[in-house]
Amino acid sequence: MKSTATPRRLQRPARSLVAALRQWLTPEVWKQAHQARGRERSSRWSVQPLVLVLLLASWCCGDSAAERFETAKAFCTVCLAKRRRPGKTVQGFQKALAKLPMPVLRTVATAVRQRLALALADRWLVDGFVPLGCDGTRLTCPRAAVLEKRLGQAGKAGSAPTVWLTALVHLRLGVPWAWQWGKGTASERDHLRRLLPTLPAHALVVTDAGYVGYDLAKTLVERQVQFLMRVSSQATLFTASAVAVERFHEGEVYYGPGAKSKQSSQQPLLPLRLIRVRDKKRKHDVWLLTNVERRRLSVATASQMYRWRWESEGLFRTYKRTLAKTKLVSRTVRLVHREAEGSLLATQLLLAQGALAMPRPKTLQPAAVSSPRQVLCVFRQELQAAAPKRRVGFAQRLHVAQRERRPRTSAKAKRVWLQRKEHRPPKPPRILKLSEQQKVRIARQKQQAA
Repeated sequence: MKSTATPRRLQRPARSLVAALRQWLTPEVWKQAHQARGRERSSRWSVQPLVLVLLLASWCCGDSAAERFETAKAFCTVCLAKRRRPGKTVQGFQKALAKLPMPVLRTVATAVRQRLALALADRWLVDGFVPLGCDGTRLTCPRAAVLEKRLGQAGKAGSAPTVWLTALVHLRLGVPWAWQWGKGTASERDHLRRLLPTLPAHALVVTDAGYVGYDLAKTLVERQVQFLMRVSSQATLFTASAVAVERFHEGEVYYGPGAKSKQSSQQPLLPLRLIRVRDKKRKHDVWLLTNVERRRLSVATASQMYRWRWESEGLFRTYKRTLAKTKLVSRTVRLVHREAEGSLLATQLLLAQGALAMPRPKTLQPAAVSSPRQVLCVFRQELQAAAPKRRVGFAQRLHVAQRERRPRTSAKAKRVWLQRKEHRPPKPPRILKLSEQQKVRIARQKQQAA
């Protein structure tokens, strides 16, 4: 897959799926992947066809892994027409994939992430921020004895083994930026800490009430990460003067560890900003905690950023429903890791190509957003055709693969799930007045900071 693509070339529409892959997976990317693998043994499956088939299989139709493998292998042969042909059987592919080091896939993901900011530079910043929503979900794995022993159970007794996925998603484009995998019992707060080194410049991390915690807020403040976090009654905030929760709108607050913490008197109080967003329709206000000043982040912008957080849920719906990854199919730990990483990388490329093909927004008009289902249908047309005749209208078909924008007059949920618990909105945080001892601690903190 030779290519002379440059970051500027990414702005041009690709005329085929092969050209689209060459825009993201350049020779430099493959060179880094080969270096991450180290000394390669003689095999029918080298790094490039192995990774390509893994990605293409996530987009293919088929009821079984063998059926999707045949379609992906055929298209990979077209892409690498002048290269040595890969293996023929799905069993050989899985054996070669199990031997592939995970740093190879992580290197490819890092290279794609670097090109992502260049390709979508015109829509990357929103009011001076790169809004990144952080959320997590569980994926079910087969009931293999090895997986049950290594992954354990995260739910009720006798439940299937699961893995936990935490992802950072660009809230305006709906494209995943970075992600972290773990067992089904993993902590999404710990995953967010591990994802902090991947944050781009001017990032604004937007989270729901599941990330409330003094330790995480302290880590974000110490690392100078801008965040917008929804808080609930689990958070206790302090103000200089007494104020009732019903009358609070916006202002400076101090966030400290809980009273049960052993080092509560030694931990610093974090000066933050609390925003109350009114919700007249549902009568449930949203309380947002941030470390960004008002002159840089207004209440209206903060409200809009949090409403866009629904794109995180949209990513999981695309991954689990559109790409049918509600349950992973691999039956060994090594293959589960590679299937999960490769399929999510394929989801990133799918959504990134769809966002790149959208028309540029005009003045006073909402920006068009791609439809993951329609983009996937365009990809599958290319995979099934595997001939130049079907690639003439690739860019045009992606251009019109947009979400519907009709006014909604009914509820999104058409029926009630019997096994699902009724959602209860988070209650407001507890707002208390600073004690004299706390005021002394704050004054001491300001003197040490000066």
